Amino acid sequence: MKRKAANTKASPESQSILNDVRWDAVVRRDRQADGTFVYSVRSTGVFCRPGCSSRTPRPENVRFHANAQEAIRAGFRPCQRCKPDQSANPSTEAIATLCRTIERAVAAGDPLPPLEALAQQVGLSQFHLHRQFRAATGLTPRQYANACRSKQMLKHLKGSPTVTESIYETGFSSSSRFYHAAANTLGMTPTQFRKGGQNTDITYAIGPSTLGMILVARSPRGICAILMGDTEETLLADLQQRFPRASLVPGDTAFSETLEKVVAWTEQPRHSHIDLPLDIRGTAFQQRVWQALQAIPAGETASYAEIAQRIGNPRSVRAVAQACASNALAVAIPCHRVLRSDGALSGYRWGVERKKELLRREQVSH
Repeated sequence: MKRKAANTKASPESQSILNDVRWDAVVRRDRQADGTFVYSVRSTGVFCRPGCSSRTPRPENVRFHANAQEAIRAGFRPCQRCKPDQSANPSTEAIATLCRTIERAVAAGDPLPPLEALAQQVGLSQFHLHRQFRAATGLTPRQYANACRSKQMLKHLKGSPTVTESIYETGFSSSSRFYHAAANTLGMTPTQFRKGGQNTDITYAIGPSTLGMILVARSPRGICAILMGDTEETLLADLQQRFPRASLVPGDTAFSETLEKVVAWTEQPRHSHIDLPLDIRGTAFQQRVWQALQAIPAGETASYAEIAQRIGNPRSVRAVAQACASNALAVAIPCHRVLRSDGALSGYRWGVERKKELLRREQVSH
């Protein structure tokens, strides 16, 4: 019998900020993004640079602005700590200009201007443009354009009469690219999204292990959750919170074999990775972090700083840690292999003791 999850979710305003590519820069206090935009905080009435050392605000209180003048016109005053109304580095101003160019192209449904044209617009070489753009935003120009298109996609799916019209309005060059982007962003088909995620089944199974109870869940695209906990009730509540509008369906005997495969790997991790099709959902930054985690061999570890270096954002250590904490696929995306720079165990979503034991088992097996 199908169980309906409780209809609890983040507010639309909060979710919009969390989905915005600029939120990652705010979270990791990325000074290289200074000059590309500013953000205001409704609860304090001030606006800041992305690299401001002030406490990270709640997303529902945040608004993004193209520059200080726009924030001042909206009624906010400059932060006295980061002084966002003063001139920024010329290179970051150039990147801010290109961000606006890309956003206008996406909004108009036009293709992304060639890298050569973008470089000429701000007087940089293509090499330096690519490097500085990624340092400032955490994304390449093409990835930034795709993130903007994903945001447009959400808007047009809600307002367009048909999915076909959304494809043309969003500016994707083909329907296949549109559906691929929708799958990664929404975790469901565009049609299902237009219906509020209804009629989506999540199959699950829960079983015991020496690390506690383990839940494995599968969407039509693949394994979408591997959770660990102390009780079945806690795990099922966690799954319901992750997929509030889906129908949770207990798995049959065949699916139980998938659960047994995951449990067996946690007991004796002979291979670096679990060979299962995965349904990985997350922002562009999160997916880059998770790909880096999957590249860490079993029996080895890396620090949060090393992962930040590997994805090309050495200052994003805090954001890397948050991406690890957002991982819903325990052991399949091995966030347990990430340690503090001093080699100490840090927080783990499913408990530090489980993290310690997983590492011990991998080291013994390899």
